[in-house]
Amino acid sequence: MDKIKILWVDDEIDLLKPHILFLEQKGYEVLTSNNGDDAIEMIRENPYDIIFLDEQMPGISGIETLEEIKNLYPNLPVVMITKSEEESIMEDAIGSNIADYLIKPVNPNQILLCLKKNLENKKLMSEKATFTYQQEFRNIGMEISGNLNHKEWCDIYKKLSRWEIELEKAEDESIQEVLKMQKDEANQVFMKFLESHYQDWISGEDPDHPVLSPTLFKDKIFPLMDRQQPFFVLLIDNLRYDQWKAIQPLIEEYYRVIQDEIYFSILPTTTQYARNAIFSGLMPSEIEKRFPQYWINENEEGSKNKFESELLGEQLKRFGKNVKYSYHKILNLDAGKKLADNLANLMNNDLNVIVYNFVDMLSHARTEMEIIRELADDEPAYRSLMLSWFEHSSLFDIIKYLAEKKVHLVITTDHGSVKVQNPVKIIGDRSTNTNLRYKIGKNLSYTAKDVYEVKNPYDIFLPKINVSSVFVFCRNDDFFAYPNNYNYYVKYYRNTFQHGGISLEEVLVPIISLQPK
Repeated sequence: MDKIKILWVDDEIDLLKPHILFLEQKGYEVLTSNNGDDAIEMIRENPYDIIFLDEQMPGISGIETLEEIKNLYPNLPVVMITKSEEESIMEDAIGSNIADYLIKPVNPNQILLCLKKNLENKKLMSEKATFTYQQEFRNIGMEISGNLNHKEWCDIYKKLSRWEIELEKAEDESIQEVLKMQKDEANQVFMKFLESHYQDWISGEDPDHPVLSPTLFKDKIFPLMDRQQPFFVLLIDNLRYDQWKAIQPLIEEYYRVIQDEIYFSILPTTTQYARNAIFSGLMPSEIEKRFPQYWINENEEGSKNKFESELLGEQLKRFGKNVKYSYHKILNLDAGKKLADNLANLMNNDLNVIVYNFVDMLSHARTEMEIIRELADDEPAYRSLMLSWFEHSSLFDIIKYLAEKKVHLVITTDHGSVKVQNPVKIIGDRSTNTNLRYKIGKNLSYTAKDVYEVKNPYDIFLPKINVSSVFVFCRNDDFFAYPNNYNYYVKYYRNTFQHGGISLEEVLVPIISLQPK
């Protein structure tokens, strides 16, 4: 490996020989210049990894030299070294995009730390993350194999999501594979946990149940509402917890995270069921029974989430919340911009709910469009694509506006998604729904051990389309495939992001409370 090449520019360079000798003994190659003009010429003629630049020099100053260096090579790291502690000089240097700022006299260890921070930071962080995860791997494994409750499962999933994001910076593919295996193991245990507790949770027989879709407003949102000022709920369709963690640093420039929590989406983990349950405060079969005009079954034509505003109004009424509220659903760019431009009109409401569908559309586009598949080839790329959208979205503009107006808000979602790998064969008639992660039908043929089977949908508060209707759900990273055109179907849908079934990624989803800075 070539030595790291340093150019040190200082009009008193001879006095720095002990520092230069120290760096050379550490394996760095150090070249020197005693003025800005010569330094610029040297940079034109030879590549350098980093520049140490004195701020006060005769001739052209350090700041002027810095500007010329940045014109030539904008990404070349420059460390400004100065005798002055004047704030204005620091601000000039920092505003010119320096890599670091050191005050004379500097000592050799200071210089060494600066080099490691700026040139070896990524490598050191990667090594540290890998080492720390290796230490924690055993502890996480023991926790997974223990008898966890729903709160402990939330903690496990938070840890796994954190390590996914940390280790994507590492260049060690083997440690990433170890993490994937551990997450697969966690999903296998989690599905058994969920299947053994789910019915008792939603029926109310188990008092120690998590927050579920129908109780989200009652348990987490109503207690935060303050009649003295407007309150906003931003529901980003299909937002996974790891995706929330990806956008969190951007949001934290404007908001403080007060509560970073996870709740459980109901089954099926899809918009039609989970989101209607959120806004109504009821399970799907209860919506169908109490508000048949607002429920559209799988086999019926029309949008399955057409009446979310009406259902929210009914829930507010039921809990005695006599508030002025608004509901907006954003399905395209123009609608998002229009809402962002008209936010002032919402500031007189007690509650404003905004649903953003982009992440869900991105998931479907990744399945259907080859170019999106290539852009989001794996989990880190998928997070990156989502982050890039968010940074330039009208949703981020809305969040910045609300922070400026000192508005409290909640960010949440209805369900997550999972990258599917393993086909599970199923046979159904023409009336069977098209979702790849769950099926409902009266003549389904499948292997019972491969699925979570609910022979009586009323047991888990789901509507019955027919007397003999059965629900079946995929687990972990499975997906349903029909025997007809099986190979083509499997190849087309494998490695796509789907939702509707049972996995940590689909069921455990974020509910984040934010306070403006």
